Amino acid sequence: MSRKIYIIIAVVFTVVLSVSTFFIIRNHIDSAKQNEVYDNLAEIVEDEPPKENEGVTFSEDKDYLAEYLELYRQNEDMVGWIKVEDTNINYPVVQSVNEPNFYLKHKFDKTYSAYGCPYVQENCDVQKPSDNIIIYGHHMNDGSMFTGLMKYRNKSFWEEHKDITFDTLTDRHQYEVIAVFKTVVYTNSSDSFKYYEFTDAENATEFDAYVAKCKELSLYDTGVSAEYGDKLISLSTCEYSRSNGRLVVVAKRVD
Repeated sequence: MSRKIYIIIAVVFTVVLSVSTFFIIRNHIDSAKQNEVYDNLAEIVEDEPPKENEGVTFSEDKDYLAEYLELYRQNEDMVGWIKVEDTNINYPVVQSVNEPNFYLKHKFDKTYSAYGCPYVQENCDVQKPSDNIIIYGHHMNDGSMFTGLMKYRNKSFWEEHKDITFDTLTDRHQYEVIAVFKTVVYTNSSDSFKYYEFTDAENATEFDAYVAKCKELSLYDTGVSAEYGDKLISLSTCEYSRSNGRLVVVAKRVD
């Protein structure tokens, strides 16, 4: 092989290595910046002593919880706060009704970010609330956003983390996990289980059918179910063992 070819190979290798290194460094920097942003938001919430309200009216009969008022003033798309112990899930939750997937690629301050911000499906009503509030979050390589949901694949983790906190702007709530399942996003099949289409049940039969399917698909038996009248959250993130895969954690409100 001629010296010229060796030089070309060396140059190509150097360029590839440099580009790869650049992207690795950039990703680490982006990750650090995103984590800092959300850590700061969490500090605002945690530094505010929990009180029933701040005397600022949200609706005719409810006031804002004091710990969330400052964040709501920063972004009126905020609808709540989600937390799962022993994971990085400790984030504000937003909702954009007019631009449903806006927070897929925008962080809490509405600037562009591949990390996005956990957000509620546009046809869910957090305050009413809907029978099933669907919350989406990215599965990121650095463990942020909803990556922590992947821990629920292991029954041993669920056994120690059966409860999830999801507060609205006006009420604090705990939810108990009833099912954890893997599925895919179906686009054409009409008879497939599309968990993301269930938000409010027309009747008990429809509600029971959703719960039964979640339990059927669950990776393990939690021994916990839900009945018509219970309020659910379904936390959804990408699951990479198959194309368009999703991991969904379903929990019912217990207080």
